[in-house]
Amino acid sequence: MADAEPTDDRLRLLIERVERLEEEKKGIADDIRDVYAEAKAVGYDVKIMRQIVRLRKMKPDDRREMETILDTYKAALGIG
Repeated sequence: MADAEPTDDRLRLLIERVERLEEEKKGIADDIRDVYAEAKAVGYDVKIMRQIVRLRKMKPDDRREMETILDTYKAALGIG
């Protein structure tokens, strides 16, 4: 049984770390929501802002490929 205690302590510490990180993540998500609310209050389109953030996360080559495919689909549907 002596071997179980260090494992139990380590497990508890790992769980506590995850819990702290989850709480930090919630705080950050709340902060992001506040920034979008501020942007909306001054007249920015939040949906478009979210799309821009998503695009900026992408690698340039991936973004170009996605835009090319999107243009192809739009042209095929006559909405380009």
